[in-house]
Amino acid sequence: MKIGLFIPCYVNQFYPNVAIATLHLLESLGVTAEYPLNQTCCGQPMANSGYGYLTDRCNTLFFKNFNSYDYIVSPSGSCVLHIKEHLHVNGFEDESHNLSKRVFELTEFLVDVLKADGIKSSFPFKVGLHQSCHGQRGLKLSQMSELVASPFSKTEFLLKEVKGLELIKLSRKDECCGFGGTFCVTEEAVSVKMGKDRVQDHIGHGAQYITGNDVSCLMHLEGILKRNKSRVKIIHIAEILTSEK
Repeated sequence: MKIGLFIPCYVNQFYPNVAIATLHLLESLGVTAEYPLNQTCCGQPMANSGYGYLTDRCNTLFFKNFNSYDYIVSPSGSCVLHIKEHLHVNGFEDESHNLSKRVFELTEFLVDVLKADGIKSSFPFKVGLHQSCHGQRGLKLSQMSELVASPFSKTEFLLKEVKGLELIKLSRKDECCGFGGTFCVTEEAVSVKMGKDRVQDHIGHGAQYITGNDVSCLMHLEGILKRNKSRVKIIHIAEILTSEK
């Protein structure tokens, strides 16, 4: 397989260790991944703010960077969903549509494509899982609790294989954290209150770490934790799956 590593701009700028962990994780499973150096923002912030027409160059650049790959893998559910739903390149409509089908969020790729089982990692802590809205409701990484259907979670499946990790139960396991991209800027008071409620659910159940598939949501929660001088830390699932603590 020829794999392209798609690293969102906020991961590159603020949490580069998540990108490094993603690469190491794929390599540990025998996958060789390449990182196109001139990749930039996928255009999601503009599209979420109602300026979708400004994303044309982002789409064109993404197409040029990744169209030659069999799969494109990213440690960000929200950016993956944006590409899947909105990638469109004038003159290459069919090709860009086919490319969007080859873009996968990391845990989705591990479970659905690689069929990864028994990843060797150790993380002896109590961990709360924040399942981001884009991943759950858009990418279907886990079952929504309001649906009467058999529960599943690709992320939980991987976490339960980690040696020593105790996955805590939450009162509201699929509640939004309030980040919502530009929502946290335009409606900051509501966003912060939602984040505080999400953090408290984890703290109240004894979490030492909060993990998830989207660094954007984790960054929002981390800001609230730090302002409250909490000892609870955030960590991306890629960092747990490559941990040897």
